[in-house]
Amino acid sequence: MIARLVFMSMLCALGVASPLVAQEPPQTPPPDNQEQEQPLSFEEQVVVTASRTEQRLVNAPAAVTLVPTTTIQNSPATNIGELLRTVPGINVSQGSARDFNITTRGATSTLATSQLALVDGRSVYLDFFGMVMWDLVPTSPHEIRQIEVIRGPASAVWGANAMTGVVNVITRSPRELAAQAPTTLTIGAGAFDRSVQGARNDRGSLFYVNGSHAEAVNERWAFKLSAGYLTQDPLPRPVGAMANAFRTPYPAYSNTGTSQPKFDARVDYDIAGGGTVSVSGGVAGTEGIIHSGVGPFDIASDSRMGYFSTRYQNGPRRVAFFTNLLDGNASNLLARGPTGQPLPLAFDTKTFDVEAADSRAIGTRQVLTFGGNYRHNTFDISVAPGGDDRNEGGGYIQDEIFFGDHFRWVVGGRVDKFSSIDDAVFSPRTTFMVKPDAAQTFRVSFNRAFRAPSFINNHFNTTVLNEVNLGAISPAFARYVFPVRAVGNPDLKQEEMTAYEVGYTGAIRNRAIVTAAFYYNITDDGIYFTPVAAYTPLSPPPGLPGAIVGVLGALRPPVVLPSRFTYLNLGTIKDKGVELGVDVAVNAYLNVFTNYSYQAKPVAEDLPPGTTINDVNWPPKNRVNAGFDFSYRRVLGNMTVNYTDEAYWQDVLDARYAGTTEAYTLVNAGFGVRWAGTRIVTSIKATNLTNEEVMQHVFGDVLRRQVVGEVRFTF
Repeated sequence: MIARLVFMSMLCALGVASPLVAQEPPQTPPPDNQEQEQPLSFEEQVVVTASRTEQRLVNAPAAVTLVPTTTIQNSPATNIGELLRTVPGINVSQGSARDFNITTRGATSTLATSQLALVDGRSVYLDFFGMVMWDLVPTSPHEIRQIEVIRGPASAVWGANAMTGVVNVITRSPRELAAQAPTTLTIGAGAFDRSVQGARNDRGSLFYVNGSHAEAVNERWAFKLSAGYLTQDPLPRPVGAMANAFRTPYPAYSNTGTSQPKFDARVDYDIAGGGTVSVSGGVAGTEGIIHSGVGPFDIASDSRMGYFSTRYQNGPRRVAFFTNLLDGNASNLLARGPTGQPLPLAFDTKTFDVEAADSRAIGTRQVLTFGGNYRHNTFDISVAPGGDDRNEGGGYIQDEIFFGDHFRWVVGGRVDKFSSIDDAVFSPRTTFMVKPDAAQTFRVSFNRAFRAPSFINNHFNTTVLNEVNLGAISPAFARYVFPVRAVGNPDLKQEEMTAYEVGYTGAIRNRAIVTAAFYYNITDDGIYFTPVAAYTPLSPPPGLPGAIVGVLGALRPPVVLPSRFTYLNLGTIKDKGVELGVDVAVNAYLNVFTNYSYQAKPVAEDLPPGTTINDVNWPPKNRVNAGFDFSYRRVLGNMTVNYTDEAYWQDVLDARYAGTTEAYTLVNAGFGVRWAGTRIVTSIKATNLTNEEVMQHVFGDVLRRQVVGEVRFTF
């Protein structure tokens, strides 16, 4: 289905009569239960994320991938991370049943901090930790119209934290749902393998249910309600020793699964004179493992995020307000505080954001887009007692200039000011596009984007008891525990990325879409959690003789006992890569696709003394995706193959836990049958069909084969 959407998005360019046609809104798609034997109409393939205004995909000034609702509903994936794995340039890492991290065109990590995530333009990026908890998005899969992925920096319009890209989940309006499928109910249950490296055969289970109801009360009012719940047993933990020089045994701790309740509501009022006022709110809960630089935390079951949003939209004009309310607590499963008890993490954060945006045509050859926002955050974090709030705001302007039918130039920028950063940050963007015809675009672009230090980056302050096995040196210290200080750095600068890209998108004979991109990214002052001091023979940790510290330091490789960690801006990291893709609509029923991503090993320059390239993660060098989907009369199905090369990780605890994950191949497939006039769809969905032992992070859980049976009712 990804192939179908991207292909048709190029076809829409064939209907462009003038540059300003790109501002037309999309038409309502056909009902889910209506068999689609004709290509999707041109007007449907519209994106909003690239420039914060509607435009056809072929004219977007950035590399954009769309994932349509049919893919979302029919994919074997049970989470957004697995769903986006086939997008070129995206690196997905699953560490537990609930923990996913996503980064575009660079290495991801236990806390992926550079990828902005949105739901209908509302940020769900958590400023206190600088990450996204994807399970706290209170949206049923059935409600999603499409997911738009910007592959590359986007701070020029979206501001901070859109440094490597943006994922925008766009939902259907209540009126759309009411016209297509007013009431839906989806139920799924399945099992997955939990045996690891010859251990006893074991099975885990999962179950989910999602339901929604939408109604157009009259020509002015419409509403929708949705709720869902997912529960899953814990994934298996790896056994044995890590594949590194230290041969560190995998820590034994009690792994946990996850439970995720959700509720969401929205009311729309269509104004007689034009425009719509939307009011929405919801809450999503979660529990389970989240991995971090100080080890895994077990999030308690009462943790939740609620939100409230209201917006007015009339064409490109938008005024909106939202608040995100996050409240929860967790305890670390490895790190212990000074009292010897598990390190606690309690968090209560509130985000309040107001924004305005508009787009205007200037004559017949220019489109000016502009806007801005102001945000206030409050924080109450147990491990960061040194601060309690942060303010930020910014404004942007972008001009798209048309030179006849074959050339376009997009130029713009944004200025942001954070109370936690001394100076304002300027994020420019320019893209020059050459269009040999309406269905083909060559582009050359320059971007600069940034990530602001998170609240934890600035104010982290705790002591952690670390354990090391020194039994080989002295049996008395087989389980030696020593304290390590972990502190924030209030003097951190923003990390900035300067990006260059050459790209091409073209529709070939109305049957295939070919995409290609080469990018070169330079990240300055990247923020990393790094040891900055260590115990020495003259200054040993409590209770350990200095002579033993000396012996540890003389080993090859040396064993260093860190005494202090903090966050540092580390020099310059250079990344480059290539993305190639071909998507073919064979006929009205069958679509096939393949894409390839190459990401070179990062190059480090000007690093502080004592740090090397081994102090940053390395992305997989090669990624290959291929697959097909079909929909014919009563049957539907899909199959994807994903190959991901080995990757290097160093972002948990210290060097003893750094290492490389092996390359892996995931084969996923699904098959479904429509019943009762397509009002009932039964499906079997499987991930990792070959049952390969897959680790997507050197410290994470193991993924084995998973099979789910699903039934979807439409009323």
